[in-house]
Amino acid sequence: MKLKDIKSYCLSKHKTYETYPFGEIPICYKVNNRIFAQIYPKAEDFKITLKCTDDVGDFYRRMYPGVVVRGYHCPSIQQPYWNTVYLTDFPDDELLNMIDHAYDTVIKSFSKKVQKEIMEE
Repeated sequence: MKLKDIKSYCLSKHKTYETYPFGEIPICYKVNNRIFAQIYPKAEDFKITLKCTDDVGDFYRRMYPGVVVRGYHCPSIQQPYWNTVYLTDFPDDELLNMIDHAYDTVIKSFSKKVQKEIMEE
């Protein structure tokens, strides 16, 4: 999947915005000020890091060993909750599922009241 398509898909999520809190790289996607996706767009190291639940993160790491790894940039305590996906030849449908899961995971981390406010706006 091309960078522009990934960016467009992330931005299609309700109330999502693009931001650069760490400089030019990574390109971050947030909802309600929480990151759910970080894209590293360099051609020689094209990857995305996505928020996940522990069980889903482990599932993808087992399904795609060496391609989906624990969030490489995270402290070890947070690594089970982030997956880094090396995007060379990674299936598009799986990537879209993982982005959906990342967004949903962040949405579900908010209180029911905040979730309702986000989805109603």
